[in-house]
Formats: sequence, C-alpha cells, structure tokens
Amino acid sequence: MGSQPFDFEGPRGYRLAGRMEQPEGPVRGWAILAHCFTCGKDNLAAARMARTLGVQGVGVLRFDFAGLGASGGSFADATFAADVEDLVAAGQAMQAIDKSPSLLVGHSLGGAAVLAAAGAMPDVCAMVTIGAPFDVAHVLRQIDPAALERIQTQGEAEVMLAGRPFRVRRSFVDDLGRHDQGACIASLHRPLLVMHAPGDTTVGIDNANRIFMAAKHPKSFLSLDDADHLLTRRADADYAATLISAWASRYLPEAPLA
Repeated sequence: MGSQPFDFEGPRGYRLAGRMEQPEGPVRGWAILAHCFTCGKDNLAAARMARTLGVQGVGVLRFDFAGLGASGGSFADATFAADVEDLVAAGQAMQAIDKSPSLLVGHSLGGAAVLAAAGAMPDVCAMVTIGAPFDVAHVLRQIDPAALERIQTQGEAEVMLAGRPFRVRRSFVDDLGRHDQGACIASLHRPLLVMHAPGDTTVGIDNANRIFMAAKHPKSFLSLDDADHLLTRRADADYAATLISAWASRYLPEAPLA
C-alpha cells in the first residue's frame, strides 16, 4: 500500500502534515517517527526508516512539526513544549482511526521530544531514541553565539540552521531551560532503546550514556558504528530501522492480520 498522506489537527489550531507508511503483511504494530531538528518528515533518514519498518510490518506516521515542511504554524513560534504537544496530538489522531501507536521513534531533538511525550501517551509500550541529546538546550550549540546574543537582547533573530535561515525567538530559548529530561526519563518505566553513533560530532556519545543511565530497566543500547548524525547513508538508515524492528518485536502487542 505504500505511503499515504495523513494530515491532522494540531493542538494550537494549525494543521499538521503527515505521511502514513502502511505495513506490509501482518500488522505488528503502529509507530510515530519524530524527525530531527528543522529536518521535516521527508528527510532521507525519516523516509527510509519508515519504509523499512513498513516492510517489516510496522506502520509508521511521520509528520512535520509546526512551521516546517507542509505543516501550518510558524517556526518562529515553535518551542520544544509545542513539539511535545504535537506528538501527543499525532498519537490521538492515530487512535481515532484505530491505529493507536505502541512505539515511538525519535531522531536527534525528536528523540528528546519522544521521551518527553511518552508520559502523556499511555498506549505507548516502547520508545527508541537515535542520536538524541540528553539536555534539550544542547540544540543551542547549533546557533551562532552572536545570533544567540541578539535573540537574548532583541527578542528574536534570523539564524542559519542546516544551511537554511530560520527566525528564532527568545521564547524558544527560554522554553529549553524548563525541561528536566533526567526526571522525565527516570519516570517512564517503559522499554527504551538508545541508539547512537560513537563518532557523532553533532550530539556527542556522552548524551546517549546519560539517557541510558537515567532510564530504568528494561533498556538497551545499540551502536550505530560510523553513521553520521543525520543518517544520510541509506545503509545506516536501513540498519537502524532493522534493529528497531527486531528490538521492538518483543514489546509490540498482538495485532490482527492487515
């Protein structure tokens, strides 16, 4: 059946654009994949991982956070808390069509959002982070210090992120300091798979160690070897998806045939 559009209403009055990867063969479960910071649902890693999981019987919703891709809203108004709310809304939209997600997968800052959102999604029985930061304020390292100073003094500034201009407001920066990820992770009490490349130069491997140590059992760590942070090589994205599918099979609920 392949990938199909799946748009839904966001919690702040905007429409969020998504794509639902339909599972092939027997349906083993449904998942949400949260993309990396400023990446969008159609970036190579998200699309490839969703397709690979679909082939292995796990249906996947990937969507653009507000202000990115085809979603409504403004990136300038975005905050980490708003992304978490969007994730919860995605789960509710899937639940409304009897495809309640039991697995959350998050890449980079999307991984941090998955950890923060899971507490409000009781049907989720397992989570996966890929190259995720432990402290969400880590994302500020991607902003030029001079631009960050302008944000603090002037309230907002245009910054370059991943080679593209974005307007960032002080509300985004201030919100990052309000989240205690350590306490959040410790309170999850659900299976967690932490995936990270030892040579990740964007989000260092020490972040994976801190996430892993904060989490309660059952928890697992899998190395992505020499993959880059964005999993730009097809083989790395496919490898990550295959590992996720194998690991999650232990926790996915029984499901009827498609």
